[in-house]
Formats: sequence, structure tokens, C-alpha cells
Amino acid sequence: MTGAGRTDSGVHAIGQVANFKTRSKLAPNKIKDALNSSLAEDILIVSAESAPLEFDSQRSARSKRYRYTVTTARFTDPFIRHFAARFSYPLNMRSMRRAAKVLTGRHDFKAFQAAGSSELNMVRPFDKSSGRMPSLSRPSLSRGTVRTIKKIKIEKRGDLVYIDLWADGFLYNMVRTIAGTLLEIGRGKMPGESIKEILLKRERKSAGPTAPAKGLCLMNIEY
Repeated sequence: MTGAGRTDSGVHAIGQVANFKTRSKLAPNKIKDALNSSLAEDILIVSAESAPLEFDSQRSARSKRYRYTVTTARFTDPFIRHFAARFSYPLNMRSMRRAAKVLTGRHDFKAFQAAGSSELNMVRPFDKSSGRMPSLSRPSLSRGTVRTIKKIKIEKRGDLVYIDLWADGFLYNMVRTIAGTLLEIGRGKMPGESIKEILLKRERKSAGPTAPAKGLCLMNIEY
């Protein structure tokens, strides 16, 4: 089975996608029902369909949308405690939105990647000249730490603040670090103008803290 991506422990997914090959004659809906009867209660397959043989849930993805949820309530609602991070400081939404605009577009997001993460793509390409697969000790260079954020939307509904990000891909801990940085800007701990400098420095220590995993959710993937 191939998943569209991996997430940290404690992160959730509403729109995760996976694909696999089978010789089964069962209709996709029958396979879905059979799997749901055996899966843990906190996992549910909501739909299943046939796809072309060349479809790959990870490599065929065009964009992903993540949502980071924060509760500013004095006490966390027990029904959302596993899905929202508590932030007890007043937030300047205007400052957060201005900073988010600077992040939109194609940038090098190395400063928002978890410290020590590899910039190498461990996929082993086929070597036409030798007819062999190269060793895993010779990883090929990936697109590095450059990504394109298509849109960032920050919305407040009552005690809940939603930070939605659409991008062509995300680095390890990138969304959580962006959320942590925007929250620091929102409470006045960091100036909004620092975003440009953070992008230029490409140093993890220049960005804000990594927000807790439980506030993050993969919302959907576009193909």
C-alpha cells in the first residue's frame, strides 16, 4: 500500500489517500466495507474507487491542504482536546494575516523544516546506462527545501482559530513551524516583518517554535 504522505504522531487526517494493487474481483465498495469491519475504531475508509495502474497517491498529488487549529478558550472543550492546541494569549489576526501573505508563493522554506531533516530524496532511479538500480547509499538530490504555498487562510470562529495552508508539498514539520511562527507574531512576541529575514537566513533557529502535533490535520489532497 502507498500512502499520500506521512504525518507525525498525534497529527490527524480527514483526507488521507492511499492506493494498492489487487487481483480481487470485488467491487471497490465491497473492499471498503470489508476493510472497515476490520480496522481500528479511529480509522475509517470513506470511499474507494478503481484507478489507472500508473496512479500513485504520493507522486500524482498536485497539492495538499493542511489545517492547524488553535483554541483560545480559558479551558479546552473536552470534545476537541485531541484536535486543537490551546493558546492562551490574545492574538492580533491582522498581523498574522500580513505575515502569512509574505509566506505565500515559491520560497526556500528550510528555516521552517525540522532541524536535522534530510534534503535528499531516497527514491532509487533506474540507471539506463548500467541497467541497474543504484544503491541506497547514493541518494538522488530532490527539489531540496523549495516549495510553493498557494494560499494561507486564517480565520477566527469564536474561541477557535483556523490556519489553512495549500501548497504543492510540505517539508517535515513545516506546517507546525509556520503555525508556531504565526502565533508568535500574533501575540506580539515576534515582529511580522521578521518573516522575510527568516526565509533569507534559512536557519531553523530564526523561526518560531514548532506548534503541538494535535492541532494539525491533513484536510484534502488534489490530483
